[in-house]
Amino acid sequence: MDRAYIGYYDGFVVTHARLHRPQNQTCVIGAGASGIIACAELKRRGLPFTCFELGERVGGLWLFKNANGRGGAYRSLRINTSRDRSSLAGFPMPADYPDYPRHELIARYLEDYASASELHDHIKFQSHVVTVRPDGGGFEVTLDSGARERFGAVVVANGHHHKPNFPPAVPGKFAGVRLHSSEYVDPAEPLSLVGKCVVVVGFGNSAVDIASELAQSAPSTRVLLSVRRGAWVLPRYALGRPLDQIGSAPGALRWLPRSLRKSLVALWYRAAVGQPEQFGLPTPDHAIGDAHPTVSDSLLPLIREGRIEVRREIAGFDGERVAFADGSDVRADAVIYATGYQLDFPFFETSYLSAPNNELELFLRVFSPAHAGLYFVGLCQPLGPIFPIAQAQAQLVASHLAGDYALPSPAEMRRLARAERESVRDRYGSSPRHTMQVDFDDYLTALSAEQRAGSTRAALGTRQSAPA
Repeated sequence: MDRAYIGYYDGFVVTHARLHRPQNQTCVIGAGASGIIACAELKRRGLPFTCFELGERVGGLWLFKNANGRGGAYRSLRINTSRDRSSLAGFPMPADYPDYPRHELIARYLEDYASASELHDHIKFQSHVVTVRPDGGGFEVTLDSGARERFGAVVVANGHHHKPNFPPAVPGKFAGVRLHSSEYVDPAEPLSLVGKCVVVVGFGNSAVDIASELAQSAPSTRVLLSVRRGAWVLPRYALGRPLDQIGSAPGALRWLPRSLRKSLVALWYRAAVGQPEQFGLPTPDHAIGDAHPTVSDSLLPLIREGRIEVRREIAGFDGERVAFADGSDVRADAVIYATGYQLDFPFFETSYLSAPNNELELFLRVFSPAHAGLYFVGLCQPLGPIFPIAQAQAQLVASHLAGDYALPSPAEMRRLARAERESVRDRYGSSPRHTMQVDFDDYLTALSAEQRAGSTRAALGTRQSAPA
């Protein structure tokens, strides 16, 4: 057996055994951004792995019209965090990229990263993982081809933007077209919405992008934005720089107490942007930075110009008419639901692992206290860029598999995971949208601290308990 550390394995305490025995091989599910980042860290540590990707290329949701049918990138999509903050350590985005690159540039960046890391020979493209089952201390992975392979560990990196979420049903039936934002490509695809009346439901980045694009498609296009809960709309730039790179940006000024940071940011926002009520938007029930913001330079001016009309949530349908909770109604041609996605792991039996209401108990959003050898990378919604977070998560996973990092006991992981979840509820609320919320800087600090603590545990040979 490989000499590495003392830890738990398949319910038993095992001395000096690597967790990813017996095959000493790791399965990575998905070759999107998080998947290839995980692969790169495994390769850097000399750990054998195989990655299965449903599509034909790396890039995941950043691939426009992805062959795997799960991309969901609309034509005008661009990243909402700045180029420099979003870059991976050791592999900066090209200097000639704009501050907020479009999807095709991000896809190219990820392809270049995979090539520079020499990952392609480890990725089996057009391979659909049908089932993953625990098997004799490892996992049996079954593909759609019927092939079965056994692994000692599984890294889940299939993303969380592929199973559309719809709000609860409302009374009546709508005679027009209903779409989810994952189906939207541009004002003319999958059907022409130019010159039509369109209701866009939601207040996240996709909702605002789509509503703004439709409103600018033609003077005759009427757009209504149906909003249930208030949110803060942040500009991409302030003082001539990307917002997330200056000291006045939410998430900066880390040396100040949180309460003082909130006050300063609120003053800046009131002076630079105004208040949501001035634009007919509902008052947010949280401070800036206490929930995922909406990033847009065009929404508020378009509202002021009357090209986007704000309405409350949909109360019901009556043929072509859409009624809203504010008492108004409109004859509409289409309703686009930009209402997010549900967590979905179709390759697991629900009795083994599922995430009802987007709830999944994980330690540091990475480790399952109940399932040894199972890891998650990229399964979070950060207030900030995702790529550096996925990289830090993958480094922790690779350290654990290499034996340089030892986890707390499963009971302690459960306690910490539940404490983390309560903290998220206190700060962001109990909405399914915010179950995976993390603050970029705070979360990276927590991962770094845990890496140090786990390295000490590994060096001391601290014994872990069997899963509770």
